[in-house]
Amino acid sequence: MEPAVSEGVSTRLVRLAWVLGAIWLVVWLTAVALAIWNRAAIRTLDQIDPSDLIIPIGFAVMGTLIASRQPRNPIGWIFLGIALSGAISGIVYGYVFHDAFVAPLPASAWVAWVHDPWDWLVFPAGLATFFFLLFPDGRLHSRRARWLAGFAIVVVVVGFVFLVFQETIELNNQIPAVANPLGSLARVDMQNGAAGVIYIVGILVLLTAMAGTILRARRSTGEQRQQLRWLGFAAALTASGLALLILAYAVGLDPANGVFDLVIVPGFGVAVPVSCGIAILKYGLFDLDLVISKTVVYALLAAFFTAVYLAIVVGIGTAIGSTHDSFLTVLAAATIAVAFTPVRTRATRLANRLVYGTRASPYEVLSEFSTRVAGTYDVEDVLPRMATLLGEGTGASDTAVWLRVGEELRPSATWGTNGSAPAPVPMSDGVLPEIPDVSRAAAVRHQGELLGALTVTKQANDPMTGADVKLVDDLAAQAGLVLRNVRLTAELRANLEELRASRQRLVTAQDGERRRLERNIHDGAQQQLVALAVQARMAESIAGTDPERERELLQQVQQGLREALQDLRDLARGIYPPLLADQGLGPALEAQVRRSSVPVTVEADGVGRYPQDAEAAVYFCVLEALQNVAKYAEASRVSVRLEGTSQEIRFAVQDDGRGFDPAATGYGTGVQGMKDRLAALGGSLEVRSSPGAGTTVAGAVPA
Repeated sequence: MEPAVSEGVSTRLVRLAWVLGAIWLVVWLTAVALAIWNRAAIRTLDQIDPSDLIIPIGFAVMGTLIASRQPRNPIGWIFLGIALSGAISGIVYGYVFHDAFVAPLPASAWVAWVHDPWDWLVFPAGLATFFFLLFPDGRLHSRRARWLAGFAIVVVVVGFVFLVFQETIELNNQIPAVANPLGSLARVDMQNGAAGVIYIVGILVLLTAMAGTILRARRSTGEQRQQLRWLGFAAALTASGLALLILAYAVGLDPANGVFDLVIVPGFGVAVPVSCGIAILKYGLFDLDLVISKTVVYALLAAFFTAVYLAIVVGIGTAIGSTHDSFLTVLAAATIAVAFTPVRTRATRLANRLVYGTRASPYEVLSEFSTRVAGTYDVEDVLPRMATLLGEGTGASDTAVWLRVGEELRPSATWGTNGSAPAPVPMSDGVLPEIPDVSRAAAVRHQGELLGALTVTKQANDPMTGADVKLVDDLAAQAGLVLRNVRLTAELRANLEELRASRQRLVTAQDGERRRLERNIHDGAQQQLVALAVQARMAESIAGTDPERERELLQQVQQGLREALQDLRDLARGIYPPLLADQGLGPALEAQVRRSSVPVTVEADGVGRYPQDAEAAVYFCVLEALQNVAKYAEASRVSVRLEGTSQEIRFAVQDDGRGFDPAATGYGTGVQGMKDRLAALGGSLEVRSSPGAGTTVAGAVPA
């Protein structure tokens, strides 16, 4: 139930923010109307009292936006309180001014009595002080700030009581003083008595809060420094002006009331809300960029449509002598309807440029990325474009798109000013590792699997904002399927390259085997048969003349035939062993290992007969492994294990030799040939070894 209650409270607070904004607008327009009503009696700038008319504008706009977007942050409500107080003071001043210089109004003294206590709640030790203490996150940031806040409350309470019971009320030196309507109860002399010191104390409290903001801006880092430095600059200007006024009063000078307005209006009324606006617009302080962008769009549209209507209905109507022509109204409506879409598009671009600067808006980044990936997943196009969009959307100096390759992240696309690609980063357990020298790293996942990452690097004086972080995270969330397809495409290309290389190796091996057979036949059996033919002709030539010599030659021919037959059998056994064809893997390997120089045991219980190509692949792979043991392993014993099921044949050749480091040594042509032979049948080969722990060559081939 708590989340629902919290959401309901937030909704009511948002509505309250807009209601207070509307109330302020009505009150401020009333104050403006009174100023216009009194214009005939106004002779100097001091008589306008511009602080009550100008100061509330910026605070009202920013306060409504902040309170509606972040209703639990007190900054928005402080802004609205300052704006409402200023507008109400404007009404009070205009009412009393009219009573003094234009025409009497009822209850003018009571209206004047409200002015000073009401203003005291805001300035100097009231809401104005608490704004500087709480900006930007609504918290007091130190013990000294908490002490100052408590003291400010005491000053506000004491000063409020003094002002309620002050003897005379003087709004400024342009309006005659008004006697307090409380009569004999009003005995506090704010002009000459000790109670007047409360003004100086209040100003000192405000100056201390401003100084604290300046110090926080100097000591803070990252985003908070960017948020505070503009406000710190505005606070420094305002504090300097107030300090000069205090110094003037201290030495006995009495500056005109307009001098005070010249300090407060530009400083507290303009510089402070403008600095907060810069922090909000540039650094996304309260995530108002979208609201402000839309507000600018609507304002531009309203201004354009108003201008079109006035130009057509009023301008053309005045020219032709009729401003109430219905045709002109219809023409204006038609013009607005035709121009609506192009004007809205250009207004949106202008608003985004004002809010986001030269960067693309987050919506533009995500929209363009979605459009791009909808047409292609080509690694040469999508990943560089993703890095570019990320850089343009965040205003980063460098961005990178990382792909997971095995147990490390490798940069696959980069954008920015650095120019050099970062080094790969090792990872473990499918967790995004810490990537050095980046401002933000977002994991890219698909169905829970880590596929890569997006990284953004920004300058130290331009840190990541909330909007930047959200953009990076949103883009990473969309990129999961893209990186999955890119990786599958890259793996497919790698597999095709490996397949082509494997086929080339098989062709080369087959050519080499054919040449070996040709050489063995030429140098072995062929030479023996040629010699036997010569011996047979010699026996024929002496037939009947030398029986003893003839018998000897015939015996040599018989012996040569037996040797040639044995050589041909050995040669045929190398091509495909007859014992393997007759009895299967177990007996064929048992017969071969008897010739090994290293003791070998064969375990082949339960291994039956399998297709000829599968048996041949296992047979020759085992022989190749045994040959490698004899050449390199320096082993004292070897075991060969065969296991067979209806789906596959598995084998393992394990020795107790010296072993090696596969990562450092790599594989020779013999092992590569074994892998190619098994891969041609859809099988696999694995070599496990470590220095001093022997080697195991294991493989499997589908049956």
